[in-house]
Amino acid sequence: MARRPLPRILSSGSAQIARSREIARTAADSATDVLHPLITITRGLRQLAATARHKWAGTPKERRGPALFLVAACVLVVALIPYGPLVALISVMAAAAWKGRVRTPVKTGPDEAETGRLQALYEALVPYFSVPEDPAPLFAHGGDWAGAFSDYEFDGNGRITRLRVKYPAYFTDGEAESRSRIEQLLHAKSGRGREYHFAWDEEGNQLLLSVLPALSTSIAAQRFVAVPGETVLGFTDADAVQRTVPVTEGEETRDAPPVIWRTGPRSTEPHLLVAGQPGTGTTTLLRSIALQALQHGDVLIVEGSGTGEYACLTGREGVLAVESGLAGALASLEWGAHETERRLIAANRARQAGQAAPEDTKRPLWILLDRPSIFGHLAAADGHTDPQQLLQVPLRHGRAAQVTVVVAEQFDSVDSLTETVRTHTRARVVLGPATFEQLESVLGMEPHTTPTADVPPGRGYARLGTGPVLRLQVPATPDPYDDATSEAHRQAVLELLPERVEAAAPDPVPAEG
Repeated sequence: MARRPLPRILSSGSAQIARSREIARTAADSATDVLHPLITITRGLRQLAATARHKWAGTPKERRGPALFLVAACVLVVALIPYGPLVALISVMAAAAWKGRVRTPVKTGPDEAETGRLQALYEALVPYFSVPEDPAPLFAHGGDWAGAFSDYEFDGNGRITRLRVKYPAYFTDGEAESRSRIEQLLHAKSGRGREYHFAWDEEGNQLLLSVLPALSTSIAAQRFVAVPGETVLGFTDADAVQRTVPVTEGEETRDAPPVIWRTGPRSTEPHLLVAGQPGTGTTTLLRSIALQALQHGDVLIVEGSGTGEYACLTGREGVLAVESGLAGALASLEWGAHETERRLIAANRARQAGQAAPEDTKRPLWILLDRPSIFGHLAAADGHTDPQQLLQVPLRHGRAAQVTVVVAEQFDSVDSLTETVRTHTRARVVLGPATFEQLESVLGMEPHTTPTADVPPGRGYARLGTGPVLRLQVPATPDPYDDATSEAHRQAVLELLPERVEAAAPDPVPAEG
């Protein structure tokens, strides 16, 4: 019975020993901090001496005499040079300090927390990457993740930023639904609130997950380096396109990768459709397109919302009209249809006569239509023609007549767009938060990234024809008359506006009698 307190005594003694060791370790660390330079130099001198002994032991005996004579000669020369011994001493101390420095060990693998994340992600993928008939499954409950995961990286918070997943060859990676399930799972398990990019290698049965950096929102409206017929819709990731343009971002100038939309007779996607939620930047994109189009052509703007977002363009050179009423919209779009027909007839007659097309048919004409669904409801109530019906001629024949149509609509009214608009607007842009279903309905395919719920204005995706889906950030092009606009952005837009066209003075009315 007297031996029962022994474990407590041993435990108390062990605790005292542990505390003593901790105190001694703390004292040693303090002494190391104080004597760190001396310890470093001493360690370096020992390493230099060991290196010298190793070199001397490896020198053949017949060469030791000449080597010793050469060293003695060097020492004699240094001793005879003014301040030679001092310089030699400083050099030796510097070499010893460099040789004896403490090198940070290179991390060769994940730590315990990162290993736990990788193992949890591995277990979550088992139901998708395994079948009971597989005799040697790559993914199995309780299996080793090292055979399936490689090229992994983590951020400071321990979340995955890059991961290469090897999956079995029988996985149906050719089906969009199968890939979508894996992407959604990896998105949820790797951490929400970030945008991931998924690169599928069907030939190698590998999937590369990487976290995409946020696109810059500080690029304002400016003169972009582009030839006539090229319009910069915005900017994307550096590895998504093969071209860069110089841009001014704040007070610095750098090269940025643009999303360039090409129009004209040789364009395969001569017309553009923009969709998004309210306040996501659809009007900003149309305003940016208008400022770029006015460099080489004329612009006709029809605004369905009637909020005056394009008032800064009214009365400017090259701006044919800015209409926000139903009557003005119908008249402007009807003129646009007749102008398209006139250009086609004039160009056709010139070709038949063996002459060049008239100059007035070569100047680009842009028709920008913002929210046409509002005009459709008003026209139906008044018994008028839907303004979208007047777009058939510019959409069908605009490419040959140098007429470009841009239509912007909100998601809740996209279904009201006519079949002609949907068919001929092969360049597509989606701005703001959107589900995969909304993105696929507008763009024709889902992006290889995970859209986030909170995005800045002007942020979205673009797809030109049958090309890939690209991330997009529209340059900041706000209404300069808006009080909430910053002074820098206001001045950037005002500098791009053309000169005002003075209205002709009315003829004087003769006085009576």
